[in-house]
Amino acid sequence: MRVALVSEHASPLAQLGGVDAGGQNVHVAALATALARRGHEVEVFTRRDDPGPPETVESGGFRVVHVPAGPPQAVPRDHLLPFMSDFGAWLAARWTIAPPDVVHSHYWMSGVAALRAGAGILDGERLPLVTTFHALGTVKRRVQGVADTSPAERTELEPLVAHSADRVIAQSADEVGELLKLGIARGQIAVVPSGVDLDRFRPGPDGPRLRSPEETPRILAVGRMIPRKGFLDLIKAIRRVPGAHLVIAGGPAKDRLAADPVAQRLVEAAEELGVTDRVELLGGVPNERMPELYRSADLLACTPAYETFGMTPLEAMACGTPVVAYAVGGLADSVAHGVSGLLVAPGDVDGLAKAIRELLTVEPRRYAYAVAGMSQAQARYPWPRVAEQVEAVYRSVIARQLVSLR
Repeated sequence: MRVALVSEHASPLAQLGGVDAGGQNVHVAALATALARRGHEVEVFTRRDDPGPPETVESGGFRVVHVPAGPPQAVPRDHLLPFMSDFGAWLAARWTIAPPDVVHSHYWMSGVAALRAGAGILDGERLPLVTTFHALGTVKRRVQGVADTSPAERTELEPLVAHSADRVIAQSADEVGELLKLGIARGQIAVVPSGVDLDRFRPGPDGPRLRSPEETPRILAVGRMIPRKGFLDLIKAIRRVPGAHLVIAGGPAKDRLAADPVAQRLVEAAEELGVTDRVELLGGVPNERMPELYRSADLLACTPAYETFGMTPLEAMACGTPVVAYAVGGLADSVAHGVSGLLVAPGDVDGLAKAIRELLTVEPRRYAYAVAGMSQAQARYPWPRVAEQVEAVYRSVIARQLVSLR
């Protein structure tokens, strides 16, 4: 099967940690790799944001194709919509000559470009289109309000993409509910979660970490340095967890954190709350170091205002580290409350501090959650299993179009 993944802003080759480089980049790269290992010919189409790399780059058994749309430089994600027409036109010219069997767009603007590109290529019919949104504008607008920087056109274009796609892949039960509110038929939605690389993220040789009594409790938080990740709530909570040390990984390199306004707000908050000596900002951490970082922690705290799926809890659980998380979006699916971790109502700093204290204090429970989390990650979320489910969605839309063309 020839598979085209369209990911306009999230290149699988990008350095993680920037404002617009995070879970979607990891998801697209891992999905492309897993599909290629299943014998498919996979190309990932992403916008050229640097004049240096060649048009096509081989990576992980698949090809990354840099599409000339807009200036060949970094542009904030929410400013990319004007370039999607050129992006789609370039894809259309390429696909007219060599059409893929299926197109899978990632994020709403990729869907806009894919619709533009795939129209009328197969005997007047559009190429089969599957879409994954990774984040929905309705949720972002509801949570962020006036802080939402999405273009105004998203309100109309995102539902258009959802209604036009042959199938929408939702990553969680919460996302299914949001899609239904947009009027998407339940039969048009397939639920396939994101995955975790079990070859990379795994426990240490002795299994889940056990802390010695004299050791300082260590709480880890991971994510891009943006307000909605909820790091400020964690700093407020750590004040109510005596003796615990909070480590925050993400954002620019450590030597550039002083110029990052979000990082500096966290530093100021730690000073105001008197916990400067118990809060450490690591900055961006290379992906190859992340398993070691997860294994060094007693627990992972994940406190975003919203999260369509959330990959860091899976990575932590696969490493044998239990999770305390806000019960938002996909986190309510991936973190089994009272089994692999604890869920807390979003914004409940008192509840967050209580859950952290509970897991740090009751060693047998923390160990049991760690073991259960490993089992859950290994059973439900390995990338080969996820790719198999995505492949089944592809085959269903291809088969449906073959029937319609007869």
